Amino acid sequence: MTTKMDVPMHDRTCHRLLLTAAALALVACTPQGDPGLGAEGYSDDFERKDIGPAWNNTGGPWKIVDGQLKVSAARNKPLWLRRVLPNDVRVEFDVKSDHPDGDIKVELFGDGVSKAETTSYTSTSYVVIFGGWHNSLNVLARLDEHGADRVVGPAHKVVPGKTYRMKIERHGATIKAWADAHLLGSLTDPQPLGGPGHDHFAFNNWSVPLTFDNFRITPL
Repeated sequence: MTTKMDVPMHDRTCHRLLLTAAALALVACTPQGDPGLGAEGYSDDFERKDIGPAWNNTGGPWKIVDGQLKVSAARNKPLWLRRVLPNDVRVEFDVKSDHPDGDIKVELFGDGVSKAETTSYTSTSYVVIFGGWHNSLNVLARLDEHGADRVVGPAHKVVPGKTYRMKIERHGATIKAWADAHLLGSLTDPQPLGGPGHDHFAFNNWSVPLTFDNFRITPL
């Protein structure tokens, strides 16, 4: 039988270095050390003054006003939830755009920290866009919202000032999104995003004024 003392010092040192490297790689994907969701899921009604420690603001003008989350001109600097998503999940929230361009945008299964460093931004997640491109397209995309593999859903425009109840679900390899009863799109990914680096949710925004409320995540 080989004991710890029988292993050469050089081999033990290499083993420790490999373990350290593996640990650092995992931490790099989720640097906040975020907890997962329990069976009860997670909810936020934003009934407070400050955004608080459960959310990671990457630099956008995110704020809470009168019990609602508001943003305008974040320029792809998301507000990431510091919780790890399960593979199968339902995300629901109220949202209103106060601009004719619509442009409601969220991300799922991203790294929890990414943001735009220049005017160009490629996400680490699936991107759901309701009323994008001057309220002309509803899009579900994997990583790149401008990519050739994005899914363009049925035509349905954002009505400025109207509050929608949005729902996004992932079952296995398929993500579907709705605004009220309207299906915005369905995307099936042969290589589903998941695990460290692809396990967070974010609200996002480019320029239009948006209001979010009554947020809930439910494991499926």
